[in-house]
Amino acid sequence: MTRQLTSLLILLCSLCLNAQTAMDDFRRDITLSGDNYVAYRAPQKPLTAAPEGYEACYISHYGRHGSRYLIGEKAYSRPYSVLKTADDAGMLTEKGRKLMEILRKVKDDAAGHIEELTLLGAQQHHDIALRMYDRFPAVFGGSTCIKANSSVVVRCILSMSNALLALQSRNPNLTFRLDASKGDMRYIHFDDKKLSAQKMPDGSEAQKAYMEFERQHLDWVPFMNRIFKDENYWRDNVKRPKQFYVDEIWKICSDMQSTELRHSLSLYDFFTFEELYNIWLVRNANWYITFGPSPLNGGTQVYSQRNLLRKIVEEADSALALPVPGATLRYGHEVCVLPLVCLLDLNGYGTQYRDLADIEKNGWRDYKIFMMASNVQFVFYRRNAADRDPLVKVLLNEEEATLPQSLSPVTGPYYKWADVREYYMKKLSDYKE
Repeated sequence: MTRQLTSLLILLCSLCLNAQTAMDDFRRDITLSGDNYVAYRAPQKPLTAAPEGYEACYISHYGRHGSRYLIGEKAYSRPYSVLKTADDAGMLTEKGRKLMEILRKVKDDAAGHIEELTLLGAQQHHDIALRMYDRFPAVFGGSTCIKANSSVVVRCILSMSNALLALQSRNPNLTFRLDASKGDMRYIHFDDKKLSAQKMPDGSEAQKAYMEFERQHLDWVPFMNRIFKDENYWRDNVKRPKQFYVDEIWKICSDMQSTELRHSLSLYDFFTFEELYNIWLVRNANWYITFGPSPLNGGTQVYSQRNLLRKIVEEADSALALPVPGATLRYGHEVCVLPLVCLLDLNGYGTQYRDLADIEKNGWRDYKIFMMASNVQFVFYRRNAADRDPLVKVLLNEEEATLPQSLSPVTGPYYKWADVREYYMKKLSDYKE
C-alpha cells in the first residue's frame, strides 16, 4: 500500500469519526445524554507504542471523583414531594404515578448517602489505577514512591484510596505519600471568584446568547402534561417547572446510571428522545460558557485551572530530575477537569465558537471530557535515568489526545516535554490576572 493511499484512508476514517453526532451517540447509548452525570467509559483504543529506546518513567494525573449520588437531600425529596402532593389531589396521570413510585425508591436508596461515592464510583478508580499499572509497569516498579493528593471532599478522598489500594494490590512494595489538605485546594479545586463573576452576569452577551439558545431548545410543557392531569394545576402549584423538569427529574434520571438501581430501574421512558437531546444541548452550551473557552465572556474561564497546570509542570520537572520519578496522582472535581482540558486544548476542546449552535456541530461534547472519574494523564518517557530530553504524551480518559496544532509531535502522540513545557508556561504567563 502506497504512503499516499495510507494517508487517504487515515483521512477518510477521521472524517467518518468526526461525522458522528451527539444524536448518533445517544441513539447508540442514551445514558451518554447525561452530561456530567455520565458514568465512566473504559478506553477502547490501543495505545501507540513508544519510540524505540524510550520507556515510561513518570505519570502526572488529575482525575475527577468517581460516580456519586446527587448533591443535597432536596435533590431527591423535593421532586417526590411535588408528585406526592399532586397525587393526593388526584392530579397525576398514570405515567405520573409511575414516576412518583420510582422516585420514592430512588429517594429511599439515596437516604444517608447524599453526595457520597457510589459502589460504581469506587470500582471506576480501582479499575483506572489497575489499567495505569498494567499499561505503564515501569513507572510502578520496586518500592517506587507514589505521591497522591485529594480534594478535602470525602468522595474524592475515597476515590484516591480505591486507586491506591488497587496499585498496592499489583505491587505491595510501593510506598505512598497521600494527603487531603485545605492547603492544597488552591490547585486541587481552586475557586477563582473573580473569574466566576464573569461567567454569565446579568445582561451580559453570554447570558443573552444562552437564554436565547435555551428558549429555542428547552420546552418542558409536553413533559409536564404527560405527568399531570391538568395543565392549570401544575402551572399554579409547581414552582419553577423548568427546574423540576431539568434540575430535578432529568438529573435523577441521568445519575441513576451511577447507582446500583441502574440494574432494575430507569426514568428514560418518561422523556422523548428529542427532549433528552435538547436538554443535553442546552447544558452542553452552559458548560461551554461557564467553564469552557467561550469568547462570549472573554474566553478566560479556562484559566481557573492555571494553578493546577503550573503545579503539573513544576512537579513534573522535580520528578524527572530523580532516578525513579514514580507518579503524582491528584483527585478532584469535574469543574477542574473541564477547564483544564480546554486550557490544554486537548483534541481541540480549547476552540472558541461565538455561535452556540456551532459547539455541538464541531464535536465539542462535554460527556467526552468530564464523565464521572474522568482524568487527564501526562505520561513521560525517557531513554534512561540520565536522559534530560524526555518525551510526553497526554491521555484524556485514558485515550491518547492531540495537543495544540502549534506543537509538533516527534511521532504519533509523543511530544518533546521541553516544547510542551515552553508552550504552556508562555500561555500562563500571557494571562493577566
